[in-house]
Amino acid sequence: MTGRSVEAIYEDLQEVMARTFPDREYSGPVGPDTLLFGDIGLASIEFVVLAEKLEGYYGRKLPFGALLITLRDRGAKDLELGEIVSFLHQQVG
Repeated sequence: MTGRSVEAIYEDLQEVMARTFPDREYSGPVGPDTLLFGDIGLASIEFVVLAEKLEGYYGRKLPFGALLITLRDRGAKDLELGEIVSFLHQQVG
């Protein structure tokens, strides 16, 4: 699965999240600025599960460690969905 557009990857992410966390409900608008932990309420271990599910979805190992290092280096405590989509686009787009 290569050559994915940003829009397609955003849809992929929504699909994987819905399948992975079917009981998770978020009432606000979901978009690139939506925070994974603060808005959606995922715990850090759930991000690990999500990362594994995305690797399975795309059929390859993805360098999520590098993404987390980038967050740490800039002092971020949360991750926007747009950042995940951008990361995935770099890897599979």
